[in-house]
Amino acid sequence: MLLVIVRLPWVGDLGMHAATVERLRHGLLHPGNPLVDADTPSPYYSPWTVFLGVVARLTGASVWVVLRIGALIGLTLLVTGVWRYARTLSDRRAAPPLALLCVLLLWGTQAFSWSGFLGLNSLALTVAYPSVFALGAAFHLWALLTRALRGEPAGPVGWAVLPGLGVLWAVILLSHQFTGVVATLGVLATVVGARAGRRSLLRLGAGAVLGVVVLAVWPYYDFFALLGAGGLDEIHRPLYQHLFVRFCLVLVGVAALAVRARRDRRDPLVVFFLLGAVVFAAGGLTGHYSWGRALPAALIPAQTAAAVEAAGAARGARRNVAAGVLTVALAAGVWGQVQTVGYVVGGGALPRVVEAKYSAPWAGYHWITRWVRYGDVVMARMYPSRQIPAYGAYTVAPGYPDFFLPDGGRREAAVRTYFGAGVSRARRLGVLRTYHVRWVVQRPSDGGLPVGGGVLRRVASGPGGQVLYEVTR
Repeated sequence: MLLVIVRLPWVGDLGMHAATVERLRHGLLHPGNPLVDADTPSPYYSPWTVFLGVVARLTGASVWVVLRIGALIGLTLLVTGVWRYARTLSDRRAAPPLALLCVLLLWGTQAFSWSGFLGLNSLALTVAYPSVFALGAAFHLWALLTRALRGEPAGPVGWAVLPGLGVLWAVILLSHQFTGVVATLGVLATVVGARAGRRSLLRLGAGAVLGVVVLAVWPYYDFFALLGAGGLDEIHRPLYQHLFVRFCLVLVGVAALAVRARRDRRDPLVVFFLLGAVVFAAGGLTGHYSWGRALPAALIPAQTAAAVEAAGAARGARRNVAAGVLTVALAAGVWGQVQTVGYVVGGGALPRVVEAKYSAPWAGYHWITRWVRYGDVVMARMYPSRQIPAYGAYTVAPGYPDFFLPDGGRREAAVRTYFGAGVSRARRLGVLRTYHVRWVVQRPSDGGLPVGGGVLRRVASGPGGQVLYEVTR
């Protein structure tokens, strides 16, 4: 993973997070929309990205260096968090390293990548995302809460401990809302499993109230407005597809949970798994597919249970069986995600059978930066609009859904108008003028204004036949 951070492969949302840090570098107090030239709030301005924006502003380092620093911090938080959480569940020395292996490899025979999901391949592509920081912080939150509820080092949950845990919970929710849901389900499971007394529950409530206050006063966006956000269900429908090949190895952990449930029906890992499974199933049954982002709340406890039970199995035949089953499952998990090595060595260096499973990262748009300056507006279709803002420019329409952008629909319609077939020259020019477009990125087959009409001047060529045009009037 350290070598992956050096390469920092780019797919998915990395451009969004790079653009967010870049806006904060230039305007820490009022950064505006990270993707388009509009003065709107954004849920991407979280405590984590604000921290990275401060790092960028103080050091003058490029956004890519800052993202690598963030990835290193996030990875460290994740590794130490899993380690500490496993230590609260078992005193066996093998439990923490086994837990790390299980959360990375105990998935399925087909690699699955999505932010907030901890498979090795997914982590390689999202290591610089806020979700990794939030997950690492969540593991620490569960570990700290478990120790506090046990009275470690002494006494019941104290007033000095809970405020800090409440603030940490709020930071996780603000940094990655979906992981915040997973963290909250883990907190509930920890409290149920610990059989907390009335005094501890009252103090937990006080910590939760402080966390809610932090959520309410966060200045960069209205957290509670996100509760009414819509339009995300169709994007998340794939979370409910191909479940067996993506997650079949987790069944080893489900068997381990069954063993733990026989010993204690209020076991925190069992309760955690059930909460996550119920939310995930409810999303599928009701068509609220965005609830599928709670699936890690079922996966993480199952994976952790597999590690803890294997580490704690009694000597003899039972231990040999547990070790053998987990070894086979982890080996299958390695093969399911072996293409991750390609993000370090490159796809061409992989054996053919592995290269067939490998998806090359995006090439990026560094080739336009010689001409396109910070704050310039670029007309482009969806795919380049997910990357161009990472270099400081704006696009006409955002490449990602934006709940806080009131004219998002009009902007998307404007892009369709500009590139649409049969649209008059006057309407295309009107779009360029309305949004103060200085540059156009397109392929010859995209449509748009013809070259040579006195409006577009060819400036540079990029990969895949893309061309950068300057708008001359």
